[in-house]
Amino acid sequence: MPARAMRADARRNYEQLVAAAMAVVAEEGPDASLNEVAKRAGVGAGTLYRHFPTRESLLAAVYEGRLARLCARAEEAGGALPPAEALVDWLRALVTHAMTDRGLGARMMLSPEAAGVDCWATLHAAAERLLRPAQEAGAVRADVEAADLIALAGGIAQATPDPAHATHLLTLTLNGLLTPTP
Repeated sequence: MPARAMRADARRNYEQLVAAAMAVVAEEGPDASLNEVAKRAGVGAGTLYRHFPTRESLLAAVYEGRLARLCARAEEAGGALPPAEALVDWLRALVTHAMTDRGLGARMMLSPEAAGVDCWATLHAAAERLLRPAQEAGAVRADVEAADLIALAGGIAQATPDPAHATHLLTLTLNGLLTPTP
């Protein structure tokens, strides 16, 4: 039997909760106060728990939204930019994503069933969509794999909280990934 559509007020509460959770998790990490989430969403704790019976279910909704936006960025870049530029653009977005999730991604990657989506496979597919065309264009070394890109971006994000330093580290990394242009 198909799930019943949400009433407009319930849908609004759901969206406000996810938006508030995104902000609170960005500030405090995945162990952020659920009471603070409810407060910022302008709803009571009961409403929060009606929509999200567990912390993991709320975190999954937050992460799924963030992951969907990151993967959409890969699609947009792949359709609008030359292959190497698209890959670099998305890698910058991936590093930023990893720096701002405050451990949420790692938590969801360790518990894919909590998110209801295989986070690793989704991220890997987005990286692959940009990597292959860049390699076919001769812009990226042939021995680079999508998993390498994800690991490098995650490592950069863990190495520094400073966005300027992360950009510098990504530039150094890209110098090793991209083939030199004559």
